[in-house]
Amino acid sequence: MKLIFAIVNNDDGAIVSSQLIKAGIHVTKMASTGGFLKKGNHTFITAVEDEEVDKVIDIIKKYSKKRTYSSSADVVADASLGGSVAPIQITIGGATVFVANIERFERI
Repeated sequence: MKLIFAIVNNDDGAIVSSQLIKAGIHVTKMASTGGFLKKGNHTFITAVEDEEVDKVIDIIKKYSKKRTYSSSADVVADASLGGSVAPIQITIGGATVFVANIERFERI
């Protein structure tokens, strides 16, 4: 068995959750916050048989979209440019997925 942790952008959390459930995957969804941009995410946790890992990852890939985010925090530009500040564009979204072996699994 494998334990899958998937961190998905807040905007994609509902569709990823519904598609995993529709595919028969038992999943726990938790609200989480990223450390860099302090933006909302959904962290999904599921335990699946080894042969189901690719199915879970395929669903997450299909429904997790990357998008461009303009940071609300100003970034100080090079001092040679007069020290002006400007927002930056960052690509966010998609998903970060961790897969680990499960030594023991019990549903109590």
